[in-house]
Amino acid sequence: MNLSIQRVKRPLALGEQVYHALRTLLRSGQIALGQPLQEVQLAEHLGVSRTPVRQAMTRLASEGLLASAGRGFVVPRLTLRDVDDIYEVRFLIEPAAMRDVAALTVDRAARAPLDAALAAAAAAHKAGDAPAFAEAHQRFRAAWLALVPNRRLVRVIEQYADHLQQIRTLTLGKPRVRAIVLKGYRSVAAALAEGDGERAAAAMSATLAEAKRAFIDAMGLAAS
Repeated sequence: MNLSIQRVKRPLALGEQVYHALRTLLRSGQIALGQPLQEVQLAEHLGVSRTPVRQAMTRLASEGLLASAGRGFVVPRLTLRDVDDIYEVRFLIEPAAMRDVAALTVDRAARAPLDAALAAAAAAHKAGDAPAFAEAHQRFRAAWLALVPNRRLVRVIEQYADHLQQIRTLTLGKPRVRAIVLKGYRSVAAALAEGDGERAAAAMSATLAEAKRAFIDAMGLAAS
């Protein structure tokens, strides 16, 4: 029988939906550092049983986004060593990914989402609008990551960026940090506009170095 029909798309499994819901909460900073996570409360909030919640939290803990605390989990507080380790990985993979992106961004249409996000970030910084800047920051990252050909690499980048996302939301409230981020993204965007992969990779490395210093300073980790 020859039928011109597409297969029905299956929705995400319940456990996968709970995982993404909790990861979104962590990214947004709605769960405070050190705050205990209770299976029962989360299950009630999400309208599911405790089993998928437990499975999702165990998965997030395996990725380093949660930490075991007795019978439950908490959002871990990052130490200076944690930040060093996370940025060591980011220095290895993000400039390499940016180098691959540069071959595509000579095309104005491909670069348009990046340019739009950068313009929004500049406007938000000028207006002193921290939430709008944070949103534009996420759009810029999403735009260049969408162009990375190696999707496995993207998943790794996103995972390690998520380790810092909650704190980043707080530090972007500081005008000095926003200025550093904006300067770095302008350098990256300029290199991408010329399709210069090596320069784009170098700009990303410099941006990460500045971001790391600002992050450590903003969180008072240098003194510890």
